Amino acid sequence: MTDGTEAGSGSSETGTGSASTSRGRRRAASIYGTIVTAAVIAAGGNQLTSAQLAVTVVVTLIVYWLAEQYAELLGAHTHDGRLPSAGLIRSSLAEAWPMVTASFLPVASIGLAVLFGASSSDAAQAALIVTVVLLVMHGNSAGRAAGLRGSQRIFVTVIAGLLGVAMVILKSFLQHHHY
Repeated sequence: MTDGTEAGSGSSETGTGSASTSRGRRRAASIYGTIVTAAVIAAGGNQLTSAQLAVTVVVTLIVYWLAEQYAELLGAHTHDGRLPSAGLIRSSLAEAWPMVTASFLPVASIGLAVLFGASSSDAAQAALIVTVVLLVMHGNSAGRAAGLRGSQRIFVTVIAGLLGVAMVILKSFLQHHHY
């Protein structure tokens, strides 16, 4: 998302790239946000209370969103002694906001699990399952949007799901090897 060919690299300084570029950027931000959400849950799910974990996930995503946008805007849109326009900054921030909102459903699942009597660790495990499902859905959606069919679409969908499964394995490993 930060190579300058995607994020806000439309034909003008206003940040009005094509609609498909904008959708692709939002999709990428959602996938990235879901992966970061899963990683934070996996790393903190055994040490933090559910409330602490939920706050940590959202705050981490906001920090990543701001850092990624700062790097993108500074690296790809600051040139010839000029900073990016306010319009470009606003549109770039809006296009990448799904990075943060990707955490909302997993965080809500933590709250629901606790509401139904789950321990903090079990609530984190439930949230990781939600992230795996979301990643599979994102992978399938991205494959469909790219026009992939058959084995290619299955491949990108499975890879997305495996990223989530890796987080479940990480959490399990960390749970059994208290670091």
